[in-house]
Amino acid sequence: QVQLVESGGGLVQPGGSLRISCAASRSISRILVMGWYRQTPGKQRELIAAVTSGGRRNYADSVKGRFTISRDTAKNTVDLQMNSLKPEDTAVYYCKADDGRRDDWGQGTQVIVSS
Repeated sequence: QVQLVESGGGLVQPGGSLRISCAASRSISRILVMGWYRQTPGKQRELIAAVTSGGRRNYADSVKGRFTISRDTAKNTVDLQMNSLKPEDTAVYYCKADDGRRDDWGQGTQVIVSS
């Protein structure tokens, strides 16, 4: 099991940037997939970015070209750099660790994109 703590959320204007971070309680070097999800009220949680232990990255079409996921195995963190933010990016953002046997989730961090 791994505990995950997200941070860095907040209020940002449309077109702005924000970097959110997920800190893990143990080494993430062998975790198969680290992902960022987001959820808005009344909607299902959706995967927006993921990075595998081999370094392969995948993005949802809605964020491709604007968001970048990065993994730091020395710090045991996974960050999400979000640029060109839009009001529709407003959501609670969650980090997930998939080690092949179980999924562990963080508590989420709120991102609000508004003028």
